[in-house]
Amino acid sequence: MTSAKVPGFPDRPMLKRRDFLRATLVTAGALVVPACGDDPETINPLDDERELADGSEYFPQSVASGDPRPGSVVLWTRVQDGAADLDLEVEVATDAGFAQRVALDAGQAKVKALARHDHCVKVKVRGLAAGTVYYYRFIYVKGDTSYASRVGRTKTAPAAEADVKVRFAYVSCQDYVGRYYNTYLALAQEELDFFVHLGDYIYETDGDPSFQSTTGRRVVFTDVAGSISLGDGDGAYHAARSLDNYRELYRTYRSDANLQKVHESFPMIATWDDHEFSNDCFGATATYFDGRQDETDADRRKAANQAWFEYQPVDYGDDVGLDPDASLPDEFHIYRDFVFGRHVHLVMTDLRSYRPDHLIPEDAFPGRVALDQPKLVAELGEVPAAALPYVDVETYGNGIYAPVLLGAAETVGYDPAEVTGKISVAFINEIVAAANEDLPEDMQIPLIDAAEEGLERGIAYVDFGKINAYGMIGTRYFMAKDTFDIYAAIRYKETQGASEDVMGAEQEAWFLDTMEGSKATWKVWGNEYCLVQLAVDLSPYSLPAQFKRSFYTTTDAWDGFRNKRDELLERLVGLGGVVAITGDVHAFYAGTPGPSGDPTKKIVELVGGAVSSASFREILTGQVASDPTLRGLPGAAALALSIDTLLTSPETKINPHLAHANSNAHGYVVVEASGQELVADMRSIKASEAQTDYSGRVGDLKISSKRFRTLPGESELYLYDDGAWKRWDPSTQAWV
Repeated sequence: MTSAKVPGFPDRPMLKRRDFLRATLVTAGALVVPACGDDPETINPLDDERELADGSEYFPQSVASGDPRPGSVVLWTRVQDGAADLDLEVEVATDAGFAQRVALDAGQAKVKALARHDHCVKVKVRGLAAGTVYYYRFIYVKGDTSYASRVGRTKTAPAAEADVKVRFAYVSCQDYVGRYYNTYLALAQEELDFFVHLGDYIYETDGDPSFQSTTGRRVVFTDVAGSISLGDGDGAYHAARSLDNYRELYRTYRSDANLQKVHESFPMIATWDDHEFSNDCFGATATYFDGRQDETDADRRKAANQAWFEYQPVDYGDDVGLDPDASLPDEFHIYRDFVFGRHVHLVMTDLRSYRPDHLIPEDAFPGRVALDQPKLVAELGEVPAAALPYVDVETYGNGIYAPVLLGAAETVGYDPAEVTGKISVAFINEIVAAANEDLPEDMQIPLIDAAEEGLERGIAYVDFGKINAYGMIGTRYFMAKDTFDIYAAIRYKETQGASEDVMGAEQEAWFLDTMEGSKATWKVWGNEYCLVQLAVDLSPYSLPAQFKRSFYTTTDAWDGFRNKRDELLERLVGLGGVVAITGDVHAFYAGTPGPSGDPTKKIVELVGGAVSSASFREILTGQVASDPTLRGLPGAAALALSIDTLLTSPETKINPHLAHANSNAHGYVVVEASGQELVADMRSIKASEAQTDYSGRVGDLKISSKRFRTLPGESELYLYDDGAWKRWDPSTQAWV
């Protein structure tokens, strides 16, 4: 293999070609200006006098542009007219009326819309002027009529040395099932250079009752046989699996007029998160069944990736093909960077393709001891306070507890083969207590005295908050912080970091080299999920003893990879001007995350709310309502509704670097960056508004604004409040 250096991409080998949609390369030349006298010079002759008919019916997803660089941009459309390959023309101009067209390479203004790529077309136009607005359209000639797409507006990046202000927005999480894109209705009114999409552009399910509407579904799979059937009864739904399933999702989502308007107005820079493939995924593995079966499906992942590449205006770089024999995730890379003048260097990462499984297995037997006393002493030099008693169930008490656990296996829902070896005393007592309820007093099995002298102490899976044999609670969500931190640190050491290798070695090296080598005022990390800690301390509340502790709200994000996060942040904090823009969590947050243990080291993170997906607070309240154990906790529903208070509590001080939280809103963030400051305006809409269609009446939308900024050479976060900028002080958890 030979090497090819692609601007904005890491060094990577030139790979073999495969049947994959790649942008047709077109080079711009001089302007084609119609004149009264002589015919204009035209490199790419077209009939300037022809009348163009409205081609909306042939371009049902309209047009889009993306990956703007100083001299190029990618243009996209999809044409629909039967099953055959179709010919299209592309036109580029410096005015919306196309009076001043840009001449393109001879013979290359015509492109093929191939049936095998769902008639999607991508054109990379090179040779454009930096920092310039262009207009473009596609034309489909049918018989004697030329049908034009809508006109798209795009803009190239400013030259690397340009001292200019850059204005962009970022969004994420745009569920379309029972939801409306009012966020995009508002965003289309902005004046932007580009917008960033941080993932969850589609959702792979057609009505997951845990967070989507199950009535009036706006997504229906034609290829039902190719999908995955999930749920049962009234809660039955489907998840995409086949290539046609994923393509149909993009076709449906991109049929929305508000989303189309945003794509027609601004170029997009995108990465993916989990739902472009599967919820809470890692690599090619899904998590629907919580460990009940192996959900690794490389064919499904490849189908999802192919549809993403076909439908997104992303650039893969000149002369770089793809290896059809390469295994995932090395088939291709989507991490890349963009320079916008002297002040903004945008670095986009991929945090789903390379990451390992969640640290706590969803199918782990809750009673099983994950770290016994000898292991804890060997690693920590002592037994931590979080460790609790355990016994060998087969020998302790002459083995009287093993039959009780075996008898309860089917009812409780765990594998009887797990009833062996070291098991948590608390778990044993819970099972025994339940069994005793059906027995006369003289036949009841005595509970084990947890204070009994001589019992060894360790950490079992139940001590992470894992209640059920199969499930997300205590594995991906609502994870006990003290025990998880211990376990994660030991596993990280044992595996030499592999347990938290989120980016993969190649991407991580590229990411750090790119960030550390950047000369831009602002090094902006397009980061899919939260860096800042999102934990809650429930110890002050009237709850059962096992819940009076601190919990991570989710370990599917960076809280689940805290040791790797510390390593990365340790490298970034000294650079100055590092700002992470983040999505995924369906909430607006602002904070200053840094490596654990040193509050002076930090970067700035600005988290944007979802476009339309159920808000974080809505999801939490839904989890409480659907989980039998959580539902039965007194006050649990009220605590879920008070999530922002829990996250930012100055009494518990659980998240001192989290400066702002709004977990019940939709919207977007507008960023203005210059040599003097970076200002972020969080523009939010009430969560309930996503279920009402405001199309055509944007003036009725009530949009709230919260402005933050940071200054060059520091990593402080400021809030505009009552006419002044106030700095966040983590030590007092106040704006000063």
